[in-house]
Amino acid sequence: MFKYIEFANPEFLGLLLLLPAIAWWYRGRYRTHYAPITMSNIAMFKGQSSWRGQARALLPILRGLAFICLVVALARPQRLLSEENVEADGIDIMLAMDLSSSMLAQDFEPDRLLVAKRVAADFVEKREHDRIGLVVFSGEAFTQCPLTTDHKVVEDFLDNLQSGMLQDGTAIGMGLATAVNRLKDSPAKSKIIILMTDGVNNAGYFKPEDAMALAKTLNIKTYTIGIGSTGEAMSPVGRRADGKYVFGLVPVEIDEVLLQNIAANTGGKYYRATNNRELVQIYDEIDRLEKSRIDVTTIKKRSEAFKNWVLAALCLIALELLLRYTIFRTIP
Repeated sequence: MFKYIEFANPEFLGLLLLLPAIAWWYRGRYRTHYAPITMSNIAMFKGQSSWRGQARALLPILRGLAFICLVVALARPQRLLSEENVEADGIDIMLAMDLSSSMLAQDFEPDRLLVAKRVAADFVEKREHDRIGLVVFSGEAFTQCPLTTDHKVVEDFLDNLQSGMLQDGTAIGMGLATAVNRLKDSPAKSKIIILMTDGVNNAGYFKPEDAMALAKTLNIKTYTIGIGSTGEAMSPVGRRADGKYVFGLVPVEIDEVLLQNIAANTGGKYYRATNNRELVQIYDEIDRLEKSRIDVTTIKKRSEAFKNWVLAALCLIALELLLRYTIFRTIP
């Protein structure tokens, strides 16, 4: 619910363009009425001007302000009270994100994980009417954030994700199964999973094929994203005693056949992101494909506001006349 001002007859505001002409006419009239006096020497009058003479210049300003108020009143300002009733049929979305050490590979700038977090956070911010949750996986999987409409919470969880939070490895089946489990009891008409990984399933006790079959049975659409360049990339190859990773060139291996099968069997789509820009485009496309249905009913109420402007004009005119015929009265 909000208020703002609009004009019923805005064409009258064009009368304000007459102000310069009126000022020019008033100045000419003033010079005609008060003829100048020529004197050979005015040194004796220096510093003799009174406050009354200087303040008299305010009288035409008061009249000009009254003119402006009357013009605004003619334009009929109206207070517009607008109330919107929003009915949204949102989508339940689970993000399943790989946190294996290979997500620190530097073929993305600065690395795969940081880019994935930022792009996912931008996606979450756009989905105003959807419930969104977050599952993370590497050698195991768990729910980092259940489905919620508090997107700030999801964004905070994304921001705090780090590789090494879980046992290393790539348990795609576990990640998908955990996301499916979070959506299976959802009452939403549309349920989707966005699963992102940069590797091959090599861990976990739940097979990706079984998780895919479960998602298909529950009518949960799954979009899969393979993240990583082609060829080789600087990736972690070991870890020092202080916990810091040692990097070396490692072949990029993504099980694209598996990801394609998961997407095809659940009604989703498989994407491959080889750089920052492509990952942004992928999330933008998913955002376009999965639009929430939103019905907005707008109720508008108007109330006239010109009376205050008329009253202001009358007060200014009255003040101008009072000052002119009392304090600033001249001898005829």
